[in-house]
Amino acid sequence: MSLLDIHVLGSPILRQETEVVTQITPELRRLVDDMFDTMEAAKGVGLAAPQVGRSERLCVVDADDMRLVVINPEIVHKEGGLVRGEEGCLSIPEIYADVDRFARITVRAQDIDGAWYEIENAANLLGRCLQHEIDHLHGRMFTDRLSLLKKRSAMKEWENYEKAKYPKNVRVLPVGDLPPEKDGANA
Repeated sequence: MSLLDIHVLGSPILRQETEVVTQITPELRRLVDDMFDTMEAAKGVGLAAPQVGRSERLCVVDADDMRLVVINPEIVHKEGGLVRGEEGCLSIPEIYADVDRFARITVRAQDIDGAWYEIENAANLLGRCLQHEIDHLHGRMFTDRLSLLKKRSAMKEWENYEKAKYPKNVRVLPVGDLPPEKDGANA
C-alpha cells in the first residue's frame, strides 16, 4: 500500500494525451492498488493516471456504490442532454465550479484482468465522475469546460490562494492519511 504524489494544475502531464494500455502487468496492478489508496486518502471519488504522473489510459472510480478499474475507456453513448453540477478535482485542490455534463453515458472499458465491459446508463455521481476522469485521460481539466468568465474566476482563485501551496506542481499526501489495511492477505 502506497500513496502517490498527485500532480496539480501546472504539471505538464495533466495536459498530455494518455497511451493505450496493451498489457496488464504486475506493475499495472500495483499502480491500480496505489491509485485506489491515494484516491481514498485524498477523499476523492475518481483518479486518473496522469494525476499521479503516469501516462497510461487508466483511471479508478468509487462512486454510487461502484468501485471500478477503468482501462482504455471510451464513451460510446451519451443521452439526456447536459446537466449542471458542482465539480472539484484532486489536481486543483479547493477549487469548485458548476460543470455541464451529459445526464447519462455508456462507457466501454477494460477491467484489471483486461476483459472488456460496459457501464450502461451511468448517471448522477458515477456518470459525472466517469466523464471527468475520461477528460483527464485526454489532457482536459474540468476548468476547460467552464465559460470564459467562470474559468478566469476559478484560475484567479487558484493563483491567489492555492497554487503557492504546491511549488513543484505536486501534492504530497501525509502518510497518516493512508486508508486502513483491508482484511485478508489479498484484499
